This record gives sequence, C-alpha cells and structure tokens, in this order.
Amino acid sequence: MFKKFNLQETMSGQNSVKSSVVRGIRSKLLDQFPGLEPCMDDILPKKANLIQIKCKDHITLYAVDGEVMFFQHFNDPITPTLRLLHQYPEILPQVKVDRGAIKFVLSGANIMCPGLTSPGAHLPEENIPEGAIVAVMAEGKEHALAIGLTKMSTDDIKSINKGNGIDLIQYLSDPLWKTRID
Repeated sequence: MFKKFNLQETMSGQNSVKSSVVRGIRSKLLDQFPGLEPCMDDILPKKANLIQIKCKDHITLYAVDGEVMFFQHFNDPITPTLRLLHQYPEILPQVKVDRGAIKFVLSGANIMCPGLTSPGAHLPEENIPEGAIVAVMAEGKEHALAIGLTKMSTDDIKSINKGNGIDLIQYLSDPLWKTRID
C-alpha cells in the first residue's frame, strides 16, 4: 500500500482531531485490537493532540507528537504502524516467515503460503481468520518486519499451502516507515 507513498506529494490537508473524535477512535481501536488495552493510555492519551492527515488515494494518517501511529485506507480498519508495533509487539497476532522469504518481504512482495508453512516459519495454533491484520515476524529476528492482511485463515494456509497467504500493508523501510511529521 505504501510502496510509492510520498507524504509531501500526497498530503491534501491536516487538522487536529477533537477530543470527542479521539474517544471514538480509541474505542474503535480497542474493539479491533484487544491487545492495545494495557498500553492505550501510553499510545493515545485521552488528552492527546492527535493530528489527522488526509492523503490522496483515500489514505488517512493519525499522528501524535510528530510520529505516525495509525493509518486507515477508505473505510478499512484503523491499523497501527510498524513503528508502533515495534514499541508494543503484542498488539497484533503474529505469524513468522522463513529466512528465504525475508528479502522478498523487505522488497514489498506479498507472502505466499509456503513461506508461512516451511521449516523455520510459524503459524499460531489458534486460527486467525481471513481478513485479519497480523504482524509478520522473521525467522531469527526479534522485531516485526511487516504488517499484513490475511487472504485466507491460518487453518486454510496450513491445509491448502498454495497461493497468496498474506497481503502486505506496510514493511520495513517503505516510505511510511521513513515518514516523520514536523
């Protein structure tokens, strides 16, 4: 989604979000990502100065203190950024790719099922449904290298083991990763 993103070229406006809207965003985020509850006051304080940045292609960024914390595409769910995921790794369910998939993920390629089921990769025991936002970890690495959207449930990924398993939303060193709001 952010492969060719450039904030200066795509930004169409920004404004501070009212505190009533911040409360609504907080409740939406807690509904979508229960793992955010213990750290929500650190991430998005009730009196936070949340900046909403509207961009072309119907992308909305949400920044606190100059750092983009969340983004949204059209009416898709509000999604935490990879930078936020590095600070709070438990906020999203995790899948792990094998070493062979790392260079492809870092270049923005979607993740194929064999990269999630081979030795070195890992899918959680509990089923993650299709359309869920997940943290993509890498074999032998500590931090997530991407955020993705499951194209099929993890049970289907294990059983079918063919085709696209996860569409990448954001990955390390993409333009959103490098974006800072001043």
